[in-house]
Amino acid sequence: MQVPKVMNHISIREPGDPDVLVSDTGQVPEIGDREVLIKVAAAGINRPDVMQRQGNYNPPPGASQIPGLEVAGEVVAVASGVTEYKVGDRVCALVSGGGYAEYCNAPVPQVLPIPVGLSIVEAAGVPENYFTVWTNVFERGGLQSGETILIHGGSSGIGTTAIQLAHLHGANVITTAGNAEKCRACLDLGAKHAINYREQDFVDQVREITSGKGVELILDMVGGDYIQKNISCLALEGRLVQIAFLKPSVNEINLAPMMINRLTITGSTLRPRTVQQKGAIADELRKNVWPLFMEDKLKVLVHKTFPLSKANEAHRLMEESTHIGKIILDLSI
Repeated sequence: MQVPKVMNHISIREPGDPDVLVSDTGQVPEIGDREVLIKVAAAGINRPDVMQRQGNYNPPPGASQIPGLEVAGEVVAVASGVTEYKVGDRVCALVSGGGYAEYCNAPVPQVLPIPVGLSIVEAAGVPENYFTVWTNVFERGGLQSGETILIHGGSSGIGTTAIQLAHLHGANVITTAGNAEKCRACLDLGAKHAINYREQDFVDQVREITSGKGVELILDMVGGDYIQKNISCLALEGRLVQIAFLKPSVNEINLAPMMINRLTITGSTLRPRTVQQKGAIADELRKNVWPLFMEDKLKVLVHKTFPLSKANEAHRLMEESTHIGKIILDLSI
């Protein structure tokens, strides 16, 4: 397959609102060692993309300045010595940047075959969420069958992924969402309880649901005043895993309950990790999650698609937080 030298992509003109995302042209990236070049068919929109656009989340050293952390498409070139993939393979990949483009290179360990049963648009919504949920819920959080997990932002891409995986793992799932429609979607995915946080105090609800015991694990991307509330929701030996901050990351909290109840507060980011570390997560997904796709036990909820040139509109929708599931750039439209 003949690969062009120039491609269309999205640039961030300057830090700011969604309209700083502009259509641009540039060189097709060169393949590095142990990389493949993907002709992008679709790319997922994620909160870190919004943060990068705002100037609050710079790419790691050596990464593309083009936004976009997950893609799906067709392999059009492979580096010398790469045997895992060949030209023509349909794949999805986690990348450190460069996803909002017609071509994107990806390290081989971060590339996965498109799960059986998923469209290429759906597959573009898999890598960032599934890598994030697996490493935080099951590795850092250590979720066990029979435990109860509280998942905030249940209707988000992360939330819809975490609900399904936790449910299939045998956990009892409580989640929060912002309206009745979102709560219904969470219940349909396997949550036992969905709390409308705009109408109910989730701390009171968790205590009632668990008969005062609390939950063993919390996955949170809100932060701010949620941190203290989350601590109040944890059972003895409970774990709080923080993966993002929609509210301020700096907050005064009382840590006495952490000591009294022997709690663990942890967290992580995905983008700065090494290729080797991300590859280890990919191996776990291939072994533990990809079979669930083959058995038709997992869904990727795509709320809306946009053409590449309308990335600004996709970001605007992301910031409105009215969506359920994923927002995807579809390069075929």
